[in-house]
Parts: sequence; C-alpha cells; structure tokens
Amino acid sequence: MAGSALDTVSADEARARLVYQLLADRWITSPAVEAAFRRVPRHLFATDVGVHAAYADDVLITRRGPDGRATSSISAPWLQAYMLEQAWLRPGARVLEVGSGGYNAALIADVVGPDGTVVSVDIDADVTDRARTGLDRAGYQQVTVVHGDGEHGNQPHAPYDAIIATVETPDLPPAWLDQLTPAGVLIVPLRIRGMTRCLTLRRHEDHLLATAALQCGFVPMQGDGRHPTRRLALRGDDIVVTLDDTTTEVNPDALAAALHSPRREAWSPVTITMQEGSSFESLHLWLASQPRPFGTLAVDRERTADLVDPQDRFVCPTLLTTDSVAYLAMRKLDDTTWQFGAHGFGPDADTLTADMLNLITIWEHHHRHGPGPTITVHPNSTHPPTADGPQLLVTRRHTTITVTWPGSGEPR
Repeated sequence: MAGSALDTVSADEARARLVYQLLADRWITSPAVEAAFRRVPRHLFATDVGVHAAYADDVLITRRGPDGRATSSISAPWLQAYMLEQAWLRPGARVLEVGSGGYNAALIADVVGPDGTVVSVDIDADVTDRARTGLDRAGYQQVTVVHGDGEHGNQPHAPYDAIIATVETPDLPPAWLDQLTPAGVLIVPLRIRGMTRCLTLRRHEDHLLATAALQCGFVPMQGDGRHPTRRLALRGDDIVVTLDDTTTEVNPDALAAALHSPRREAWSPVTITMQEGSSFESLHLWLASQPRPFGTLAVDRERTADLVDPQDRFVCPTLLTTDSVAYLAMRKLDDTTWQFGAHGFGPDADTLTADMLNLITIWEHHHRHGPGPTITVHPNSTHPPTADGPQLLVTRRHTTITVTWPGSGEPR
C-alpha cells in the first residue's frame, strides 16, 4: 500500500512538471487542454516504462513489426497538445481518432466532456485491446474503441466535428471527408514527397486548405490506406535513400557505387544561429518542391560519420540523378553559427551540389522569412488551379496535394 501511494505521488508530480513545461513552451495555450493534461494519467497507458519515462516529453514506442520498425506509439506530449489546440474542440464535440494508443483519446474525451463523442479506430487488434484496457483503467469508459481500418473512418458514429489522425498518411481517404461536418477540421500528418507535416485542414470551396503546418513524425498508415515508399539500402540499414513518388527513377547499384567516389563539398553563404533553432524547416519542404528527382536520406551517424554527414540523420533532403546524389549538409562555423551546404557523390556531384546551393540561396532570399507555402488538398474529381509561383503537385490515389510558394524566385 505504501509503495502504491508513493507511485501515485510520483506520477502526480511528474505530470505536473510535464504540464508546466508544455505551458512554458507554449504548446498548451487553452485552459481546456491544460486541464486535460493535468487530469489524464499518461503512466496508465505506458505500463512498460517507469513513471518518469511515461511523463517525459517524448514518444513512447508501444509496438514494433517483425522488421523492428515501430507500428504503434504514444505520441510526444508536445505534439499531442499541439494537435488538440489546433482542433479547437468544444464540449459536446464529436471526434474520430484514427490510430489508437488510448492516452490521446482520453485527452480528447476530457476536453469534449460527458456530452461529447470520441471514437478511436485502429487496424491492429492488440493496439485496440491495449487502448481499451488503458482507457478503462484511467476512467474513460465513454470512449468507443473500434478494431478496423482507419482508411474507412467509422460511419456509425458520424458525422464528426473533428477527425484527428495519429498515423502518417500519404493521402486523404474519401470516407474522412464524407464523415466530416461541413465546418469540421481535419488534423492529419500528411506525407508530402517524404516530408511529413501535421496539417490543420478545413474546407475551402471544392478543396481543403491548410491553415497551419508543423514538421512531425508518426508511424505510417497500414491497411487499405498504406502507400509504401521505395527504400533503397545503399549500405545496408546504415545509409538508406527513400523515394516517395513515382517520377523519380534511379539506379540503386549505381548510387551505392557512387559512395565510393570522393565526396564533393560545397558551402552556401546562408547561415543559421543557435538562437534560431529549427526555424529552417521550410527549407526541407522547399527542396522537396522542386520538379526534379528527389528523395530523403537516413543514416546511422555513428557508423557512417566518416563517409556521409547529412544535416538531418532521419529525413534529409536529397537531390538525385540516376547515378549520383547530393544531400543538405551543415557545418559549424563558431560556437553559435552553422552554415548550410551540400555533400555530393557520383559523376554528377558537382552539378547536384551547385543546384543545392542555388536552391538554398533562393530560399534565403525569397522564402526563409516569409509565410511559407500554401498547402491544399484537392479530391481527384477537382482540378488544382494554376499557380503564379513555384508549385509542387503530388498526385495520390484519392487526392492531389499542392504546395504553392510565393511568386518571387523560380526554382531551377
């Protein structure tokens, strides 16, 4: 009994510290979301870790596939808070969550109150069983947990004022739009040419318009909505290039061979200070928006630092030709300043690194300090309008995603 009481005190204190940090970092901005984070016991949904790990502001992996990759997780609290704030949920709202973990559904249920409706759907029976157990243990029996394919939503409880997807998706299924109220909001981690952005989407004329976008990472959609990327292992799992479109064609063997050539390094005049933090995330999307072969690079930095050193070791923008590669790089100039550049390999390394520097410079002059691109999602029964500025179109099975930049500066 004494140990149980100590655990409760520890959990209460850890939860209070988490809420304090989320408030200080401005991820929580409303009283309703603050109250939900103060009340919902996250440790009851993360029973495989200790209390302090349960209340760390970090993702918790709860299930992995045969290949060791995560298939289910409890998202980082800062990101859950952001998504809840973006949804602007009110008491009595009806919400569909696609991707179950239990904890996020409990937060939603706390915000919408006893008159609200929360449905959480997941394709993995083990995940829904775990979510159901956690919700019952935490006192949120009113949440409906459904074992099913989130691609199809959940028609019996529709329509929904908000649909919140906690899995990465490359597309917007028609069921989600059909089951969303006319004034409803869709919060979705949408994968755009390898770049995942948590979008706040609302209806605008015959399409959806993103009113906010935030760089994020989630486990990928499974089931009918699965749209796998092409994974090119250039040196086992240590160096991997991922392709997320059908237009980029490369020779994997030639790319792997290119890594044996001398590394070409080139540096732009563009810098960033420590105070600016990760304020350059629009650069990633800008590089992905170019009408040219493109991929993302992931590396095991400890095992490959002598060969490749990308700016981002998980999702680094990469320009490609059939047999050559150049990725975004950074180097430290002094204690506070870093410089953007490119590393290239293969016969076209000089050209690709020069192109990367040109694109970085265009971003610096025309987009770095601007509002960023306009992101829209158009059902394939409609036609995206022609843009005045640079525009990326990503065609999926159900929709076409557009990323449109302000008109200044044309990409090469």
